[in-house]
Amino acid sequence: MAKIAELVNDNKIDGISDIRDESDRSGLRIVVEVKRDAMASVVLSKIYKYTPLQTSYGVNNIALVNGRPKVLNLKDLITEFIKFRIEVIIRRTQFDLDKALERAHILEGILIALDNIDEVIRIIRQSKTVDEAKDNLMSTFALSEIQAKAILEMRLQRLVSLEIDKVREEYNEVLAKIEYYKSILASDHLQREIIKQELDEINEKFGDKRRTDISYADDEISVEDLIPNEEVVITISHLGYIKRTKTDEFKQQSRGGKGSRGAKTRDTDFVEQMFIAHNHNYLLLFTEQGRCFWLRAFEIPEASKVSQGRVLQNILAIPADDKVRAYIKIENLNDEEFINNNYIIFCTKEGMVKKTIVEAFSRPRTNGINAITINEGDQLLEAKLTNGKNEIIIANKEGRAIRFNESKVRPMGRGAAGVKAMSLGSEGDEVIGMISADPTKADYSVFVVSEKGNGKRSPIDDYRITNRGGKGVKTINITDKTGNLVAIKWVSEFDDLMITTQDGIVIRTPVSDVRVMGRATQGVKVIRIQENESIADVTVIRREETIDEEE
Repeated sequence: MAKIAELVNDNKIDGISDIRDESDRSGLRIVVEVKRDAMASVVLSKIYKYTPLQTSYGVNNIALVNGRPKVLNLKDLITEFIKFRIEVIIRRTQFDLDKALERAHILEGILIALDNIDEVIRIIRQSKTVDEAKDNLMSTFALSEIQAKAILEMRLQRLVSLEIDKVREEYNEVLAKIEYYKSILASDHLQREIIKQELDEINEKFGDKRRTDISYADDEISVEDLIPNEEVVITISHLGYIKRTKTDEFKQQSRGGKGSRGAKTRDTDFVEQMFIAHNHNYLLLFTEQGRCFWLRAFEIPEASKVSQGRVLQNILAIPADDKVRAYIKIENLNDEEFINNNYIIFCTKEGMVKKTIVEAFSRPRTNGINAITINEGDQLLEAKLTNGKNEIIIANKEGRAIRFNESKVRPMGRGAAGVKAMSLGSEGDEVIGMISADPTKADYSVFVVSEKGNGKRSPIDDYRITNRGGKGVKTINITDKTGNLVAIKWVSEFDDLMITTQDGIVIRTPVSDVRVMGRATQGVKVIRIQENESIADVTVIRREETIDEEE
């Protein structure tokens, strides 16, 4: 209570009118009264932030399974615990069975001696040594050495009739235990029943009511209230590693620079997707096989720009033979007006295009849904959010681009494969990108980048409008010096470009540093790369959302 009062006095928490202690024998109880015009959820969020009322613990469920370390989910943890308890019960029962069999064997010998006590006494009295007596008992009654030794060590008081009855009673009890132990070893069901009984006993002996809640937050606030809606860079690598990084780790450079070290990847890995989002955004991730998965930006593990990140399959139920190819950022999937008046348009490497209303993707499912049917030999390449009135420009690897009205593509269901958008050139040619452009924006232009680091921007009017399905017009002059076309973007004069090489080098440069040129030119160098290197990804950073520049 004193800590909260201190925070109120320091103006770190406002909206509180009174704090009082109503603790009693049942436990501690602090009552916080909120002002009439204040939001209780915001006040509670700040109390969580500045006091130890809510604490986060990182849990890394790594365990040795069959001698190898493995990350386990809750179901796997319970399964491995049950396996371990069954193993303990089997080993424990086998030990008890062996001991019971040994005891039963000794008691059988003692009972034989008690039934023939006169003969036993005669043999012992006639023997000159202990060993001779032991041998005579073994040969006369077919006893083992252990049984004979137990008879010799038996006290005379065992000859009392009551003691004889106790021996017989103990022998019967040992036989019953042996049968019980054998039944446990032979029955998996009985082993599991023992586990349940032991857990119930532990719960009865040590269990008490939980005093804390394990949850994101209480019923009045959501997890978003505890996470700042900051701008972050989301990075996805070729091998499926994902992470989020604060944008202020990326500093602006001039055109033609060498860039700085970005995501640290394996020798065979490189960055494929890099885009800007806010922590509260919904991310619709589309795989190359046409599946859609949902993820909140704050659910992505945070890491520095030089770290590798985390495997996406450990976060989402994406099959091992599939990978993320495109993404859509949406602020709120519950906005009925937005999801019913906007579309997602898809493009594949073979030049197919499809448009589907956003409402069809507004109900997240853990295992994902089918977003587009992909034909054999094809892959999903791009997914763009549109308002139904934009113009689509699709470019291929050979440096050609086609422009047509979005209205040429009618809305289709999630299961459709789409229609032909662009006819490809020679064998091996493929679509490399798609933009959804608003031609009324005069300060926007088409930006293209080749794999050797050349880039340029051209007015959208340089691309004439045609029907979909054509071969398009030249968008950059492809030579050995430039390499094939790798990216096409819709950019503003005030935007920045974040360009990533396959070696993980990242350069951030203003679009304004690259002058406007004609469609058929080679462009200028936007990043210097090694002779055997190439561009992996190009991302547009909207200037109105960006951080302050480096001095």
